[in-house]
Amino acid sequence: MDHYDSQQTNDYMQPEEDWDRDLLLDPAWEKQQRKTFTAWCNSHLRKAGTQIENIEEDFRDGLKLMLLLEVISGERLAKPERGKMRVHKISNVNKALDFIASKGVKLVSIGAEEIVDGNVKMTLGMIWTIILRFAIQDISVEETSAKEGLLLWCQRKTAPYKNVNIQNFHISWKDGLGFCALIHRHRPELIDYGKLRKTPGASAIPEDDPLTNLNTAFDVAEKYLDIPKMLDAEDIVGTARPDEKAIMTYVSSFYHAFSGAQKAETAANRICKVLAVNQENEQLMEDYEKLASDLLEWIRRTIPWLENRAPENTMHAMQQKLEDFRDYRRLHKPPKVQEKCQLEINFNTLQTKLRLSNRPAFMPSEGRMVSDINNAWGCLEQAEKGYEEWLLNEIRRLERLDHLAEKFRQKASIHEAWTDGKEAMLRQKDYETATLSEIKALLKKHEAFESDLAAHQDRVEQIAAIAQELNELDYYDSPSVNARCQKICDQWDNLGALTQKRREALERTEKLLETIDQLYLEYAKRAAPFNNWMEGAMEDLQDTFIVHTIEEIQGLTTAHEQFKATLPDADKERLAILGIHNEVSKIVQTYHVNMAGTNPYTTITPQEINSKWDHVRQLVPRRDQALTEEHARQQHNERLRKQFAAQANVIGPWIQTKMEEIGRISIEMHGTLEDQLSHLRQYEKSIVNYKPKIDQLEGDHQLIQEALIFDNKHTNYTMEHIRVGWEQLLTTIARTINEVENQILTRDAKGISQEQMNEFRASFNHFDRDHSGTLGPEEFKACLISLGYDIGNDPQKKTGMMDTDDFRACLISMGYNMGEAEFARIMSIVDPNRLGVVTFQAFIDFMSRETADTDTADQVMASFKILAGDKNYITVDELRRELPPDQAEYCIARMAPYTGPDAVPGALDYMSFSTALYGESDL
Repeated sequence: MDHYDSQQTNDYMQPEEDWDRDLLLDPAWEKQQRKTFTAWCNSHLRKAGTQIENIEEDFRDGLKLMLLLEVISGERLAKPERGKMRVHKISNVNKALDFIASKGVKLVSIGAEEIVDGNVKMTLGMIWTIILRFAIQDISVEETSAKEGLLLWCQRKTAPYKNVNIQNFHISWKDGLGFCALIHRHRPELIDYGKLRKTPGASAIPEDDPLTNLNTAFDVAEKYLDIPKMLDAEDIVGTARPDEKAIMTYVSSFYHAFSGAQKAETAANRICKVLAVNQENEQLMEDYEKLASDLLEWIRRTIPWLENRAPENTMHAMQQKLEDFRDYRRLHKPPKVQEKCQLEINFNTLQTKLRLSNRPAFMPSEGRMVSDINNAWGCLEQAEKGYEEWLLNEIRRLERLDHLAEKFRQKASIHEAWTDGKEAMLRQKDYETATLSEIKALLKKHEAFESDLAAHQDRVEQIAAIAQELNELDYYDSPSVNARCQKICDQWDNLGALTQKRREALERTEKLLETIDQLYLEYAKRAAPFNNWMEGAMEDLQDTFIVHTIEEIQGLTTAHEQFKATLPDADKERLAILGIHNEVSKIVQTYHVNMAGTNPYTTITPQEINSKWDHVRQLVPRRDQALTEEHARQQHNERLRKQFAAQANVIGPWIQTKMEEIGRISIEMHGTLEDQLSHLRQYEKSIVNYKPKIDQLEGDHQLIQEALIFDNKHTNYTMEHIRVGWEQLLTTIARTINEVENQILTRDAKGISQEQMNEFRASFNHFDRDHSGTLGPEEFKACLISLGYDIGNDPQKKTGMMDTDDFRACLISMGYNMGEAEFARIMSIVDPNRLGVVTFQAFIDFMSRETADTDTADQVMASFKILAGDKNYITVDELRRELPPDQAEYCIARMAPYTGPDAVPGALDYMSFSTALYGESDL
């Protein structure tokens, strides 16, 4: 006996063992299969003018079996045997089984003798194998085939219908709604699906009347769709689990009857794809607009704060402003730097996606271009720089003001102490009752006072000068300073007038007085300047000082050492003055002169001279200590300068080197784009890992500012230079990585090979002689020539460059119909912003865009025309029937009404909608 393998390699073919078990478990299935398979065979045999009545009897001689295979395959089988003998029948059946096997079907345990003997089980198994091979195997829906493909097709077609849930080929069809839904979906005029819910005498739920639903579907299919009635409604309803093979065979007839509707489904899929891309791009545009708006609003709010120059009256308030500014630099600005970088990356990615989907370039709202954001950012950084300079200048000014105010108070106090009682003294009229010697003494005393007064003139002028400087520097307490200074000046003028008046009185009396003690006079004359010198020395030794460099403190130290060198001579002068006084005392004692022990010419006593001298000697070591401490502070400041300079002189060149290395990586051709991207990300990681050194330098810079150090001769790098360089480095590496990612996206989308990409990059780099990453118009022309474009045909012109006519000729030779307008369009593609340069990304787009397989407006219009049944318009119902709900509503909301001569109420213009998707008109 001949046996064949009945299991196909495909998973949908059920093994013979399952077939046997099914028939044994539920004999009712045999009845269903007999009817279904018989009807299916007759639907094909009638094309040859014949049919069968009994499936196991009519195929026994193999003749109608061979005829069935010829009809469904369209091929001629071997010549059948016409004899009546058993051997002839077996030969015919074997020929049929051999033909089935030649179609890739392996038959298992089906022998020709069993078919000839009329074995029902084997005959039904053979017919099911034929149905699977010729009616079901070639069904393909969205990358699924055969049984799974047919099931997916049923699910897709019945999805919009309530109470229909197709999950299998048995119980899912018992209520008849699945068959009705398939017919209504493709031929809605044949079945009023809504009336199925209003069956007379039954519930409003359609499942309550499955017999009516099934018979309705079977009758309509037979009458209008030429699908024979392969099933009995009573058998399906009366069986717990209808036969899967019978249901699948009948449903496959619907699939083939409606196969023409697949074109509409394909068209709908294309539209869905295009609309999905458009919706995604619109969301990206909205995200860009919001991020740009938020960043510009932050800049708008921040710049007025940085431009606020309202001065403060105290160092503490200004230092608080400086601390607020540091918080802004450390905490508030860095996230915005990241947002700005991310905004540029999003913009570039969006433009790349638009190019790849054949959409027009995205133009942000007015004032929100990347260039607008960069301009606003530049204004922010300019305001930031100006604000920091103003803060430091204000701190210097306030420091200077505090120093001057303290100096004013010290000098004013000393002067006021000196003038105390002077007016009363000058108003005395003691000369009226004085003796001649007393008059001469008073006169000499007055002369000494005038000398003292003249010596104090310089101090008054200093006080006035300091007050004037405080006014010019806008000192907050200038009114009280001015009032005190004015009082001192008024008093000084009054002292001058009183002094002059007393001198005139003494000179009138001088003629009456003849005697004066020359020694007292000499004492007074020498004691007064020495006393002034000591007072000046004490004032200088107690004078506060402010310095910013080692050289300045060394200058003060040198001056102090020079002052100490004059002390021996001053001590000699002191001893000489004291010697005069001692000589007077000696004469008084010797000659018993009644001088009352006082010098009539001066109030300066030897005790006062010695006291002030001792005070000067005490102040000298204090001054030494103050200068030493200041020298140590300046040494510390110098160490801070060198510490900052040592790091800045390393970090600054490191940033510059990294910028150059990134530039080289972005134009080199070592490996694939993925290799370059990996290399760039490694660089990005090393750059991020360098951040602690930047933070350490920030800490050193803060120490310098806290120490009020304003210059550094050891380095040309400032913290501002390092910050700007660091921010540029982070932005550059992120932008370069984004460019390579976009190149990968372009390469994959356009189908460019790595060799082509390398060739494009090599040519681009060769003509990018300034390594700027862009080509000028002439460089771009020469680059096209190097890639094999025949721009001109003049053999004498070998300049390596192209003028406009040559470039146009090159494009014509490539198949472009080149007029002036078309040439301008091509140039606008590679240089849309008219910057006069061509980037590598634009260069790649130009080289690949003409061969790319992308959707076009014409393709979308053709798809809509299929959905519309070849009409020039489409209706709302057609859109909602063929497209998913969200994309159908998207089209309905944006399509304009159709106004053509064949328009009907509610007609929509899908042609203008399609051109608008690609920027050829407005939505």
